[in-house]
Amino acid sequence: MSQNAAMPTPQAAATATPSATAKLTPREKKWIVYDVGNSAFVLLSTAVVPIYAKSLMPADGNIVSAWGYAQTIASLVIALLMPLLGSIADVQGMKIRFFLGFFGTGVVTCAALALPLTWLPFLIVYVLATIGLNGSLTFYDSMLIDTTSNERMDKVSSHGYGWGYVGSTIPFIACIALIFGGPALFGWSTAACTRATFVITAAWWVAFTIPLLTSYRQVHYRATRDHTREAVRGTFAELGGTLRKLVRNKPLWMFMVAFFFYIDAVNTVISMSTSYGTELGIDSTQLVVALLVTQFVAFPCAILYGRLAGRFGCKPMIVAAVIAYMCIVFFAAFFLRSAVQFWILAILVGMFQGGIQALSRSYYGKIIPKEHANEYYGLYDIFGKTASIIGTFLVATTTSITGNASLGVLSIAILLAVALIFLTLQKDPTRN
Repeated sequence: MSQNAAMPTPQAAATATPSATAKLTPREKKWIVYDVGNSAFVLLSTAVVPIYAKSLMPADGNIVSAWGYAQTIASLVIALLMPLLGSIADVQGMKIRFFLGFFGTGVVTCAALALPLTWLPFLIVYVLATIGLNGSLTFYDSMLIDTTSNERMDKVSSHGYGWGYVGSTIPFIACIALIFGGPALFGWSTAACTRATFVITAAWWVAFTIPLLTSYRQVHYRATRDHTREAVRGTFAELGGTLRKLVRNKPLWMFMVAFFFYIDAVNTVISMSTSYGTELGIDSTQLVVALLVTQFVAFPCAILYGRLAGRFGCKPMIVAAVIAYMCIVFFAAFFLRSAVQFWILAILVGMFQGGIQALSRSYYGKIIPKEHANEYYGLYDIFGKTASIIGTFLVATTTSITGNASLGVLSIAILLAVALIFLTLQKDPTRN
C-alpha cells in the first residue's frame, strides 16, 4: 500500500462548531431523519412481521425458534462482511456508496416481503432485508463523526434514536389501521393488508433517506480517491493493524467486550419480544399496541438520556441502562404471563432502549481514531452483531431443548452480568 494511502488523509477545512447546548444544525437534522426512515422497518419487524410469519407456519411450528435462527443468520452475515467493507469504506467517497448498496437491498427486500405465501421463503426474504438494514446502519453510524463534533455526539445520537422511535409510529399506525380496517374498507383479506404494509414501510424508508443523501459529505478518511486501488489492496493489512491497535488500547477493548455482551441483551429483547409474547398466547392486538406505546415512551427517554450523559457522563448512563435491562430480563422470565404484564415490559424497555443504543454509538465515536471510523465501526458491528448471534441462538436453542421460552429469556441475564464486570473495570478515556 502506498505511503499516502496508508496515512491519514488531510481533512476538509473545519467549519465553526456549535456548542454542545446549541440547537441542532440543518446537517445534523438531515442525518437524524434516516433514523426516522429505517426505524419504521425496525418497528414493523418487531411488532408485525413475527406475527405474520407465525400465521404462515404450521400449527405445531415454533416461531421463537424459527425467528431466533433467522435473526442469527442475518447477524452472522453482517458480522463477517462489515470489518472488510468498513475498512474499504474509509477511502474518500466510498462510505456513501456502501451505504447506498445496503440501503437499496434493504428497501427492495422490505417491499418484496409481500410476495412469499409460505413461511420459509418469507423468512429468507426477511433475512435479506435485515442484512440490508443492518449493513446500512453500520455506515450510517460512522457518518456521525462526519456530521458533528465530539461534544455534540451524545445529543445528536440521542435525538436520532428519539425521533426514530416517534417518527416510525406514523407509518406504523397507518399500517395497523390498514391491517384491522382494510378488510372492511377494501374487501381485502387480513393477509393481503399485511402484505401491503411492507410496501408502505419501504416507501417511508426511501422518503426519509433522501435528506441524508443530499447533505452528507465524508470529512474523515484515510485515503483519497486517487489511492483507492492501493487502499483496497491494503485492507487486510489495515485490519490487522487496527486489531493490534485495539488490543493495545485497554479502555477501548474493555468497552468493546462489555458492549459485546450488553448489546446482545438489548438486541435479543427487541427482536424476540413479540415472538415470545405470541408463544405465551398473548393477543396479537395487545402485543402491537404495547409496542406502539414503547415507541412513544422511548422518544423522550432517549433524548433525556443524552442530556443526562452531558451531566453525569456517557459511561455512567450506559451502566445504569445495563442494570435496568437486567431487571427487565428477570421480570420477563419470571412474571410475564399476561397482556398487562407485557405492557409493563414494553414501557420499561422503552425507557432504556434508545438511551443505551444512542450513548453506545456516541461513546464509541469519541474514543476511536476519526480517520479510521468506518474500519472501527466495522469492528463495532462485529461485536454487536456477533453478540446478537449468540443471544438469539441461545434463546432459540434453549427454548427448543427445554420447551420453555422463559428459560431462554432468563439466559440473557448472564450476558448482562459479564458486561457489568467489564464496564466496572474499564477506565473511561473521556473523563480526566
